[in-house]
Amino acid sequence: MAKSAPTADIDESKLRVSAPATEAVGVPAVMHALEMSIEQMGLVRSARTLLRVNQKDGFDCPGCAWPEEDKRHIAEFCENGAKAVAEEATVRRVTADFFAKHSIADLLDHDDYWLGQQGRLVEPMILDEGATHYRPASWDEALDLIADELRGLDSPDEAIFYTSGRTSNEAAFLYQLLVRGLGTNNLPDCSNMCHESSGVALSQTLGIGKGTVSIEDIHNASLIIVAGQNPGTNHPRMLSALEKAKMKGATIVAVNPLPEAGLMRFKNPQIPRGVIGDGTAIADEFVQIRMGGDQALFQALAKHVFEQHERRVESGEPGILDADFLTQHTSDFSAYADLIQAASWSEFETATGLSEARMREIGDLVIASPATIVCWAMGLTQHKHSVATLRDVVNLLLLQGNVGRPGAGVCPVRGHSNVQGDRTMGIYEKMPEPFLEALDAEFSFAAPRSHGYDTVEAIRAMRDGKARFFMGMGGNFVSATPDTAVTEAAMRNLRLTVEVSTKLNRSHLVTGTRAVILPTHGRTDRDHRGGIDQRVTVEDSMGAVHASRGRLKPPADDMLSEVAIVARIAERLFAGPNALPNAPRADWKAIEADYATVRAHIQAVVPGFDDYEERIAKGRTFFLPNGPRDERRFTTVTGKALFTANELEYPTIPEGHLLLQTLRSHDQYNTTIYGKDDRYRGIRDGRRVVLVNSTDADAAGVADGEIVDLVSVWTDGSERRAEEFRVVHYDTPVGNAAAYYPETNVLVPLDSTADGSGTPTSKSVIIRLERRGTGAGDDTAAGRPSS
Repeated sequence: MAKSAPTADIDESKLRVSAPATEAVGVPAVMHALEMSIEQMGLVRSARTLLRVNQKDGFDCPGCAWPEEDKRHIAEFCENGAKAVAEEATVRRVTADFFAKHSIADLLDHDDYWLGQQGRLVEPMILDEGATHYRPASWDEALDLIADELRGLDSPDEAIFYTSGRTSNEAAFLYQLLVRGLGTNNLPDCSNMCHESSGVALSQTLGIGKGTVSIEDIHNASLIIVAGQNPGTNHPRMLSALEKAKMKGATIVAVNPLPEAGLMRFKNPQIPRGVIGDGTAIADEFVQIRMGGDQALFQALAKHVFEQHERRVESGEPGILDADFLTQHTSDFSAYADLIQAASWSEFETATGLSEARMREIGDLVIASPATIVCWAMGLTQHKHSVATLRDVVNLLLLQGNVGRPGAGVCPVRGHSNVQGDRTMGIYEKMPEPFLEALDAEFSFAAPRSHGYDTVEAIRAMRDGKARFFMGMGGNFVSATPDTAVTEAAMRNLRLTVEVSTKLNRSHLVTGTRAVILPTHGRTDRDHRGGIDQRVTVEDSMGAVHASRGRLKPPADDMLSEVAIVARIAERLFAGPNALPNAPRADWKAIEADYATVRAHIQAVVPGFDDYEERIAKGRTFFLPNGPRDERRFTTVTGKALFTANELEYPTIPEGHLLLQTLRSHDQYNTTIYGKDDRYRGIRDGRRVVLVNSTDADAAGVADGEIVDLVSVWTDGSERRAEEFRVVHYDTPVGNAAAYYPETNVLVPLDSTADGSGTPTSKSVIIRLERRGTGAGDDTAAGRPSS
């Protein structure tokens, strides 16, 4: 039977710490997933819903973007996928009575866990100017308010339209059309904060801002380097693919500051060995690198390749470099080769914290591999020099022709389930000219050409009074963004904030002068419109597109989908005698009534979507064109894969300070807090911990279990403080620390961003620990078990 929502926030005084796990998943993960599912949905609803996750006739998991194989298991979901489904398909409801009972001030006193646990939103709500409580509203009133505010702007560029990666292809395409029809390109999205660095680096070097591998490539790789990524928590289904690769003989190297259980040993609950056996050891090598040292590592590996190539050639042996590939398919090799050959091993050691011998050991694995894949996530993308780091990842792969061959390539592992699809659909503040030209032709209007704001630029614009309107299509902008105090003040500068959401979150409480909440369908909900059950589509992390159709009764009979919400706003702005000038021409009612109409428009605008409707029929998946992968075609400035000579960068840490990375707990997905535990790291019943090497704790004069404040250091001289964190001695490199977001987003300076991509540097925050005094003074009070 489902349980009621919690009545209290997380009680950090109950926090417990034990030894980190050395294996992931297995029966405990299954039991935890079922426990959370039943708490939210009840037994029968849980069974019916979970068995449809990621099935060909079911719905796409609202969690991560890892792809499915063509042959599906009966249970095609992971622990965190089950949690994501349970949160969305919960039977708990947030009604008008809830908002009448709780003022904005009251709700702001609660933590993100409590807010998210209250249940699904069911009706439009409006916060009037000066009001203390939201009030219920009709759909017409809420949508009219939004349209009137947009019409009243002095400039379209005063409006900002944010997108979460959960948004379907159909909704995202309509949303960007709405925004460009209004006359702006202000389309920040969650990708700006995660894989923007990947998109920039890959576009520059390979001519495509996506990965170049398929799930079959993962299975058939000889060497897989997993860098700056924790698949056991963030992409658990990836472990099955890595296990399959291991069974076929692959070598796997984990590169990360923290040892993570999922890359140590995987107990696959789908097979006997994972249930009653020892499971599968995943990583053959664990390279414990200093945060921000990844560029140095990939340059060091390349230097080893060059040196061994020269040694072999001089001794009359076959070389290591793929000469034919380099000649036919790459450019600018010489400048890169000169830079690497002149580089210093001693500086590589300083940057990485690794010995030359250790880096050469990994280099030997690279040399021995006929097919290498490098996978990565936020650990590589959220540093000042992330774009340069990823260009050096590409450089290393190009040396041996490891792009455009089976079992080889780049694999940026996307987080949210359709974040890549949203970009394909035009959710980007600077879409290329061919897309805009096709959009103009399809809808008989002129899309704006001036670039819009990305996420950080949008916050600056709101802070500086250059924006008056904000609309969030899913997500939790306030909790996802950096520099929390600055972001919240910026949001409060606006005249109207609009959130399209399934669940209550902090962005509903940090508002402009007025605010609107629009509840909407989730992936699990049946979307019956125009007399038929509608389906939507998504694109996974490897460029594969497939359909998704929910089956559950929506939380309210009159609830609108994201597609319907956008179509109705567009109709108010672009149809009839009062249509805005330069309005895109479309039949908005027909679009709302049948999403196939949207897909027909997408097919006309976006390359690769030929025969869209037919190709998603009967659960089929199709792959979008990928020049580097499909035919070694590179649409770069030279028409070839581009080597880049990147000066080595790495963080320097002032004496008495640490370099902090913000990260997720295991009971968390992005900003959604499912539970109180991070069991793989040994943290239970609390979140306000900072993981610190014992050497650093001793140097700072703080004990294991002591309560400290985290204070970040930045060039603007402002103090950014996260209060009351419990020190936990942990196996992290000396000088490095880790703590959970969104609690530590307050420490990330708004203006500390990656060069070239504008991504906040959430994995590279310089902090100091400030003592507040100890707890009760013994191990039990400090959160460790008594002996």
